[in-house]
Amino acid sequence: MALSSARNALSLGAWQKQSFRFLLQETKTFVTCVELVTSRGVITERSGRRVMELARALAQHPGIHALSITDNPGGNAMISSDILGTDLISRGQDVIIHLSCKDWNRNALQSRGWQLASAGFNNVLAMSGDYPTDGYRGLATGVFDIDSVALLRMFSDMNAGIAPAHDQGSAHRMEPTHLFLGAVVNNHKRYEREVMPQYFKLAKKIECGAQFIINQIGYDSRKQDELLKYMAFRGFDLPVIANVFVLGATAARYFHSGKIPGCVVTDDLLALSEKQAKSPDKGKRFFLELAAKQCAIAKGLGFRGVYLGGHLKYPDYEQILQLAAGFGERDWKEFAKEIRFGLPDEFYFFEPDPETGLSSTEINRAYLCSKTPEAQEELKRSVPLSYKINRAVHDTVFEEGTTGFAIGKKISETAERSGQGMQRMLHGIEHAIKIVTFDCRDCGDCSLPDIAYLCPESQCAKNQRNGPCGGTRQGKCEVGEKECIWALAYERLKAYGEEGKMLERPVVVKDGKLRGTSAWANAFLKKDHHSKN
Repeated sequence: MALSSARNALSLGAWQKQSFRFLLQETKTFVTCVELVTSRGVITERSGRRVMELARALAQHPGIHALSITDNPGGNAMISSDILGTDLISRGQDVIIHLSCKDWNRNALQSRGWQLASAGFNNVLAMSGDYPTDGYRGLATGVFDIDSVALLRMFSDMNAGIAPAHDQGSAHRMEPTHLFLGAVVNNHKRYEREVMPQYFKLAKKIECGAQFIINQIGYDSRKQDELLKYMAFRGFDLPVIANVFVLGATAARYFHSGKIPGCVVTDDLLALSEKQAKSPDKGKRFFLELAAKQCAIAKGLGFRGVYLGGHLKYPDYEQILQLAAGFGERDWKEFAKEIRFGLPDEFYFFEPDPETGLSSTEINRAYLCSKTPEAQEELKRSVPLSYKINRAVHDTVFEEGTTGFAIGKKISETAERSGQGMQRMLHGIEHAIKIVTFDCRDCGDCSLPDIAYLCPESQCAKNQRNGPCGGTRQGKCEVGEKECIWALAYERLKAYGEEGKMLERPVVVKDGKLRGTSAWANAFLKKDHHSKN
């Protein structure tokens, strides 16, 4: 459909579009969402005007059901999503507001939730967010006071009419918000120690109130298929939207270089992109057709919609939708065989289906073999001795009901009655030990037992306490070259057959008032998050 004909078809007006929530929950409509990347500077800047014009044009297209607006993408300062969003909802266009934890603490995020609900924004995509990469007069410091899991829990509580923080436990309730909460999952990972924690965290997000899921950018139809099959396997029944980022040669090179956390373009896909970029149109037709094929695959697999992203103009979106609509009903199966850009030795939870090249429903046999008692004994040989010692110490000293816990509690109670002198002495001894063994940052609300005795304060750039972020690349943190602590924790726990339970616990929210106090005493005296949970 040409731009003029699309506008002529809109005599009914964009204000008659149905809401994103209604389409997903009450209809079988295959929804199309478009991501809008906000600009730098005031909206009247050239780049700001360009995004606004695109947004308004897309709002008039009957085939675009929701517009999704980013929150400081890539860790850069950008204009607030509300500027675009307010204009769009005034035109009857439903929007999805991204909300990440990198720039806001929990109070600001809660305030932001009330603001969005009051201003008429209905849909929120909760994310931990990319680590900041820029800032005024130097690199900005990431906040990460809470993560995406805790954010979902907080907003779910707000939807239930949570009591104010100073009024917890009272009968007073607040007027509930009605935010439609979404979350992101990234199973486009190479190693088991990355993929499985992503699935575990997906389960946690659903438990904490996620009502729709968008997967991360990827170009492997088998991984797309596996996500839906895994969710069915776990009994997760909520709409999932497939991410379709429209590549170009420049974007392919950027993704391939690892500069965008969690987004992977393989060597083969990069080579294909470079080859197509040499054509007279610089590969434009190829890349738009590739996106249209991904849309067809998503619909054929059973996704509830697509989430289109990329540096595109309005006619490009029209062309993608037109191409996708023109495919035959079974064409997606051939496209799925074609778009299979996985990494060497990439882990899949299910065995392959030899006929389709997608996933079967049979669990990966090698994975099952790795979980046998014999395999676990082998894995224990590679587990650090320090971890084994920490497990033993925790089970005999910090596990409530043990003699060690009773002794620790008595010592802590005595220190608390004795005043600051004894407390400082014991805290100093504890901190000295934990600096050497864990690079402790003295948060006072320790998550070492939650993450296989790896410290999120010192060893995770985003202080993720409820599972890994989506930004790892082949097991490495998106910030620097260190191993992801959640990948390491998975391997440690798997040796004891406990990896599947790594997130089967209440949500961890660090209590900031405990910083600089004894985490041991806080555990014994039931002041930390373990006791609250």
